[in-house]
Amino acid sequence: MEQQGGAEVLSQEDALTRPGPVWLRRFGGPALSVLMLCLALWALYRLAGEVSYHQVGEYMHRLRRGRIGQAIVLTALGYAVMPLYDLFALGAIGRTLPKRRVALISFISYAFSNTLGMAMLVSGSIRYRFYIQAGLSTMDVAKVVLFCTVSFWLGLFAITGVTLLLVPIPPGLQLAHARLLLGVVLCLVPLAWLIGGQVFRRTIRLWRWDLRLPPLEVGLRQIFVGALDWGLAAAVLYALMPDALVLHFGSFLAIFALAQIAGLISHVPGGLGVFEAVMLAGFGATGNQALSAPILGALAAYRGVYYLLPLCAATVVVVVREARGLRHAALLSPWFNGLLPPFFAGLTLVSGAVLLFSGATAVLPGRLELLSDLLPLPVLEASHFLSSVIGMSLLILARGLQRRLDAAYWLTLVLLVAGAVASLLKGIDYEEACLLILLAVALAPAHRLFYRRASLFEMTFSFGWLLACATVLGCTVWLVLFSYQHVDYSRDLWWQFSFYHGNAPRALRALVGATGVALLFALTTLIRSARPRPTLPDDAELARALPLIKQFPSAQAHLALMGDKSLLFDPDGKAFIMYGIEGRSWVAMGDPVGRDDRARQELVWTFRERCERGGGWPVFYQVNPADLDLYLEVGMSLLKVGEEARVRLEQFNLDGKSKKTLRGTVNKLTREGLRLEIVPIAQVPALLPRLKPISDAWLRDKRVREKGFSLGAFDEPYLARTPMAVVWQDDKAVAFANLFLSDSMEEASVDLMRQLPDGPAGLMDYLFVELMLWAKAEGYRWFNLGMAPLSGLQSRRQAPLWNRFGALIFGRGERFYNFQGLHRYKDKFDPEWEPRYMAVPGGIALPVVLTNVASLISGGLTGVVRR
Repeated sequence: MEQQGGAEVLSQEDALTRPGPVWLRRFGGPALSVLMLCLALWALYRLAGEVSYHQVGEYMHRLRRGRIGQAIVLTALGYAVMPLYDLFALGAIGRTLPKRRVALISFISYAFSNTLGMAMLVSGSIRYRFYIQAGLSTMDVAKVVLFCTVSFWLGLFAITGVTLLLVPIPPGLQLAHARLLLGVVLCLVPLAWLIGGQVFRRTIRLWRWDLRLPPLEVGLRQIFVGALDWGLAAAVLYALMPDALVLHFGSFLAIFALAQIAGLISHVPGGLGVFEAVMLAGFGATGNQALSAPILGALAAYRGVYYLLPLCAATVVVVVREARGLRHAALLSPWFNGLLPPFFAGLTLVSGAVLLFSGATAVLPGRLELLSDLLPLPVLEASHFLSSVIGMSLLILARGLQRRLDAAYWLTLVLLVAGAVASLLKGIDYEEACLLILLAVALAPAHRLFYRRASLFEMTFSFGWLLACATVLGCTVWLVLFSYQHVDYSRDLWWQFSFYHGNAPRALRALVGATGVALLFALTTLIRSARPRPTLPDDAELARALPLIKQFPSAQAHLALMGDKSLLFDPDGKAFIMYGIEGRSWVAMGDPVGRDDRARQELVWTFRERCERGGGWPVFYQVNPADLDLYLEVGMSLLKVGEEARVRLEQFNLDGKSKKTLRGTVNKLTREGLRLEIVPIAQVPALLPRLKPISDAWLRDKRVREKGFSLGAFDEPYLARTPMAVVWQDDKAVAFANLFLSDSMEEASVDLMRQLPDGPAGLMDYLFVELMLWAKAEGYRWFNLGMAPLSGLQSRRQAPLWNRFGALIFGRGERFYNFQGLHRYKDKFDPEWEPRYMAVPGGIALPVVLTNVASLISGGLTGVVRR
C-alpha cells in the first residue's frame, strides 16, 4: 500500500528550496529506519526466543494448498481494488484515462511500494513517469498521489477505529484494555475529514500548501476504498493463520491494522520485523512456543503471497514492456531508460539478500534427503558457501548497475546464473533459482543501458547504499543466531561436515564467506590510488582541448581558454568538462565539450563521482535543453537560470521598420569614419597594448572589476588565443571584442566587450551589427549574444519557489544588476531565446550553491556585493 499523496494541491514548492540541515535530511531518515529495524529484530528475538527455525518452516511446509490458494485469490482481489485509489483521484481532479492503463500503473506502483516501502522510492518514480507519459501535468500527478495517500490513511484509521469500538476483544489479547480509547481517536480522523469538507468550502492555507477539502461524496469514496483494501489485506493473512488461534475476524483485524500502522510509522521497508513483533505481542504469544511458531510461519507465508508474488508479476510486466520497447523504438521513451537501471539495481539487491538469508537457514529435511542420494557432500558444502558469497557480491554489484557500469552488468548476469545453480545444488531451492533466472532473463536484453567502462573499484557508495548493505548483512547475522539458537557453539562446529547435522556449521561458514567478500571489497576500495587534486590547465592541456572546442557547436566552450577552470578529460580525450571549485560546490561551466555522446555521458558520471569522493556537490551551470537527459540520468535536479539570445544569421538584416534605429546608428557611425576589423590570432598579441587602455577606462567608468568563470577578463594569454574584433575611428581603436568562432560554422559569439567611455553613441550597436553581418557572410548559422540571467522565469502562483524568486529579482533587482535592461538590449536584434538551466544534486542547500556560483563568477564573495 502506497505511502505518498493526499488532498488537492494548489501550489507546491521545489524540494531543493526547503530549508533544514543537509546532514539531517540525508542521513537521518535511513539511520532512523535502520535503528527501528534493529529494535524490531531485538523485540522479535525476545518475543520468539524459544521458537526454532525448524518449527516455523514446518508450519509453512504443512500449510494446506486450499489455504494458500484462498490467500492468493484474496491477494488478487486486493490488488484489483487498488486501482480505485487512482480512478477516484483522477475523477476528483477532472482527468480521465483508460481504466486498463490506470490498473497497470496502479499494480506496478503498489507491487513495488508494498515490498520495498519508502526506502527505494521506486513506486513514486514509476507512478510519476507513467502518468507524465499519459499526458498529466506534474501538478496533476501530485494531486493524484496526495489523494491516494489520504485515502490510504483514512481507510486504515476508519477500519481500525470502527473494529476496536464495535468488535469485542478477547481478554487474553494485549489490546483489550486500551481498545475504546484507541478506537475513538482513530475514528475521529476520518470523521474530521468528512466534516471539514462540509464546513470549509474554501481553500485552506496550511504552511506552504493550499488545500481544498473534498466534498462529502468524495470523502466517503476515499474512506471506502481504503477500508476495503485493508480488509482484503487482513483477510489474506487470516486465511494463513493457524487453527489453534481461535479468533473472530474482527478481533484479528484490529491487531492486524495496528501492527500495520506501527510498521508504516517506523519507515522500515515493508514494516519488516516491526509488523511481526507487534502481531506476536498483540496475540499474547510471548513465551508460548506452540502459538508463536505457527504465527511466525503464517507471517512468513503472508510475506511471500502478498508481497513477493505481486512483485514478481510486476517485474514480468515491466520486462514485457521493455521487450516491446526494444521492438518499437518509439515506445521506449528516455524516462523509461532512466528508470530501468535503478529498477534492476533494486532487484539485484533483493536477490542478493534472498541468497544471504537462504544461506543463513537450514535446508528442508525432505529436500536434504533427496540431495543426499544425488550429490556428494563436498558439492553441497561448496554450493552453500558459494551461494552466500554470490549473494554478498550481488549487493555490491547492485550499486554498479545503478551507476550503469558495463562490468557490473556482465558480472551480475554471470552471478545470477551461478546463484541459481548453487541454490539448486545446496537445497533444491527452486524458488530462489526461478527468481534469479527471471532477473537474468530480464537483464539480458538491456545491455545498451549499461554503457560505462569505468572500474568497479572506482565507484562510490553513498551513505544509503552502505547502510542498506550493512543492514542486509546484519539481518543475516541475526537470522543465523535465531535459526540456530539451540545449537551450542564450539570451535569444532566450524569443521563439522554432515548432510543431516551440518546446517549450523554451513550457515556459519557461509556467513564468514559473505563477510569476507564485503571486507575484501572495502579494503580494495580503501587502498585505491588517490585522485589527483584539481589543478589549473597548462598550455599542453589547453592545446589538447582546443580541437574539441573548435568542433563543439556551442561557442561557449571557448571559455576553457581562460585557464581559470580545471579540465577533466575522458580517457580517450574525446570530451572534457571545465569546472571550478568554490566551497563545497564543484561547478562545471556548461555542458561537457565534445562531439562523442558516449564520452560526454561518461564524463558526467565521472565528474559526479569525483565530487562525491571530494565531499563536494556537483553543479552544471548554463546547460543546454538538448542535454538535460545527461543530468537527469545521474539523479540531478534542474533549475532554470535564464535565457540565451541567439540570432539566426540567415534571417538577419537591417531591413524593415523594426530595424530603423539600428540602421540609422550604423549608417551614422560609418559616415563618421568607424570601421570594423577582424584581427587574426597571430596578430592579436601585438595589438593588446593598444587595447589595454580601452579596457581600463571601461572598468573605471562602470566602477566594476574583472569577473571570471563564465565571463572573460583582460588577460593577455587568454586574449591571445582568440581572434579580435576591433572598431577603429580613423587610426584610433575605440572598441574591441574577442571572438569565439567554431570550425563547425555552427555559432559565432563574443566574450570580452569593451569601449572608450567617450566614444560615439551607439558604438556597441555598431559593433554587434557589423559582427553579425560579417559572420553571416562567412557562413555561420548563429550569432550568440549570451545569456540574460533570470529571464523567462514565471511568477505564477503554482510555479516553484525558485521560479517565483527569480522572477521577483528579474523584475525588481535593477539596483543590483541590469536584468531587464540587458534583456531589452539583446531583444532589439530579434534573437531566438533559448532556456538555460543549472543542474544541481537533489536535497542540497540551494542558497549555498547559488552563493558559490556567484562567488566563482564575481571572483570572490566581495565581488558578489561589490560590482
